[in-house]
Amino acid sequence: MTLSKRLWRDNADLADEALAHPFVRRLGDGSLPREVFASYVAQDAFFLESFARAYALALARSPDTPTLLALADLLAGVREELGLHAAYAARWGIDMACAEPAPATLAYSEFLLATAATGDIGLVCAAMTPCMRLYAWLGAALDANAAGPYAKWVQTYADPGFEVLTTRLERLLDEQADDGSAVRAAYRRAMCLELAFFDAVLLPSA
Repeated sequence: MTLSKRLWRDNADLADEALAHPFVRRLGDGSLPREVFASYVAQDAFFLESFARAYALALARSPDTPTLLALADLLAGVREELGLHAAYAARWGIDMACAEPAPATLAYSEFLLATAATGDIGLVCAAMTPCMRLYAWLGAALDANAAGPYAKWVQTYADPGFEVLTTRLERLLDEQADDGSAVRAAYRRAMCLELAFFDAVLLPSA
């Protein structure tokens, strides 16, 4: 079993918790209040900009050409996600420029940027893979036909192209990281921060 598969297996408890989270369940059945999703879009756009910067920091320190090219493709994938958020913002009148990042958003963003600035490529991949794999998994688990106004969100993360990008990042993780305590801690920390992000979007005062 590859390292990426072991890490995903070892954090299956958090993945299951994410799938059962009220934010995800209500997004999946289309009953999520529009204002909650609007808040999510604004917060996630802020987070994705940090995600892109973390890829860029890792790209600048790529040890070889294949790694550089893989990270460039992954960085381009973030642009596609930001495009989805911009489309929702335009259609629903969400002013993302005025949104203040929530503490959970800042915590996740700062974790990724600090890891990308100070860690080796393997550790950076361990910190960034959970977001990609979790969203690909959630997209595959949810039914776009039942998601109502959020069908496009489900379709985006269930798309085979997103799975290709996720697998590419996992391959980098397998190639660049050792199965050590720091890598395992970074992976689990990212999974926990995903749950905290869902909590904060659903309960902004929490």
